[in-house]
Amino acid sequence: MKKNLLTFLTVALCVSSVSAQSTLMYSNAESMSSTKNDKSGYLTFRQDQKESKRKQGVFFEILGTGLTYSFNYDTRFQNRPDGLGARIGVSYYAIDGDKLFTLPVGLNYLLGKNGHYFELGAGATLISGEEEDGEILFIDSESNTTVIGNLVFGYRKQPLDGGFLFRAGFAPVITKKDFIPYWPYVSFGYSF
Repeated sequence: MKKNLLTFLTVALCVSSVSAQSTLMYSNAESMSSTKNDKSGYLTFRQDQKESKRKQGVFFEILGTGLTYSFNYDTRFQNRPDGLGARIGVSYYAIDGDKLFTLPVGLNYLLGKNGHYFELGAGATLISGEEEDGEILFIDSESNTTVIGNLVFGYRKQPLDGGFLFRAGFAPVITKKDFIPYWPYVSFGYSF
């Protein structure tokens, strides 16, 4: 009895979902046909479709929050090209006995429109390394692993329909002992 009731409820939920989708598609088709001759209405509809997709991107960053370089993934939290989002990256190198691993993570906010944005961000970078002089890169640390803070202020070009992503600006570094406000970054990648 319980199994039959569960099956019935599942089928009813699926049918109501399909019914709601077909009603929505019918109302969208009706609104498109009413604006068929109105090109500005059609273009507005197409623009709304592009902006309704959650923007994501992958990029290679030189300097910045990864300190030397990093490969990063970025996403928006809402289905719009601007607003609040997050990023995570990774970097590793080993040269002449010196090793460095960084893991930058952060939140960012994009202000702007039409693919051109001012980017504000804040985050932290996990740094793990071994260097002969007792420093990790330029950061004094008692251990081989430390966390630093960082900010991001810069320009981002991220087309609405996807494509080439470009970022440039400053990513100030905050450590226990220092504040470096002029740490630059340049990024190249792809948004989708």
